[in-house]
Formats: sequence, C-alpha cells, structure tokens
Amino acid sequence: MPNPIQEKINIKEIRDGVVILDDNSLRAVLLCSSINFFLKSTEEQSSLTYAYQGFLNSLDFNLQIMMVSRKLDISDYLDILMEKQKVQQNELLKIQTTEYIDFIKSLTEMANIMSQTFFAVIPFVTMEQKTDTLVNKITNIFTQKQTTKDQKQDFEQMKNQLWQRVEYINAGLNTLGVKSVPLNTEELISLYYSMYNPESKEKVKINTEKII
Repeated sequence: MPNPIQEKINIKEIRDGVVILDDNSLRAVLLCSSINFFLKSTEEQSSLTYAYQGFLNSLDFNLQIMMVSRKLDISDYLDILMEKQKVQQNELLKIQTTEYIDFIKSLTEMANIMSQTFFAVIPFVTMEQKTDTLVNKITNIFTQKQTTKDQKQDFEQMKNQLWQRVEYINAGLNTLGVKSVPLNTEELISLYYSMYNPESKEKVKINTEKII
C-alpha cells in the first residue's frame, strides 16, 4: 500500500545540489543568514527597506523566502558537558558542571526554545513545457523518446541557467547584508526529509557555519 505522504511529495530526484520536481522544473535552495532589523537605527531600517524593495523589483522570476522553526535540540551539547564532567579532576568544577547541566535541562523543559533557519528557494522552469493535448499524445506515440544523453545535456543546460539565478540572488542578498550559500545534495535531502517528517529524531545536517 503506497504511503500517502509520498504521494504528496512532488520531488522526482535530488542531485548536483538541485531539486528536480515531477514536472522536470528545478529548484535551488540558499541557506541565508538573518538581520536583526529592530536593532537598526531608523535610517538604517529605511535604507534596508528601500534596498530590499529594489532587489525584489529587479527580479523577473519567482523567489520563495522560507523560514523553518524547530524546537532546539541541545542533546549533543549536553553529551559534551557530561563527558567533560566525567573526566573533571577538580571536585568543585565537577559539581558546578553537574548543576549547569541540570539548569540547561530544566530550562529547555520549561521553555519552548526554538531555532529559526532562513532559506531562499529559486526556481527554473523551461518555457518548452506544454500541456498534454490529444495531438501531443498522438505525436509522442510516433516519435522516438529522448535519449539519456540528450536528457543529461538538457539537465546541464537548465542547471547552468538556474545557477545564474542563484548567483544573482546571492549577490542581491549580499548587498542587503545577508550572507547566503547554496545547499548541497546531502543538505537538501536532510532538509526535505525533516520537513516531511517533523516528528523524526533525525537531525538536519546543514552546516550553518558556512554563512557566519
């Protein structure tokens, strides 16, 4: 019996840092840093607002801004603290480390501490995509299917055009003070897996240090 969740996922494949959808359109995903807008002065806020408006008006394709909020997982951090506690020779420091671990545990249990990650999703859709009319279906019966070599060439051409958009978005975000970097294949798989499996304990393997 097919998984109902899988039926709703319109992703055909993820490779070369590109998401390929069922309609053969492509998506690239940029991991983006954030700006604390409210800590800026009034002049800086106005300047950022006008710059962002100009950036959006310069686009001739769609751009999706996505924020992913998740409960902060500090289990790795606690494991490190407990390892340090075990090897600690100073008894006072050992007690203080234990108290600190208990404090962190109680804090995360009492408060719903969330981590927020920002992404920019960049699409590329070929203009040649057509609706399957009766004429097209009949034509396809008598025409030879595209070879694997041709399909690979088409993908490379589309990917190159997608990457031109990625570079443009990256440059535009940099002018706003936002650092961005494209996700690789492994990071894309981890991101989409976590989005479709929110209760999973599997951790998203995205190196956020790349934008720091």
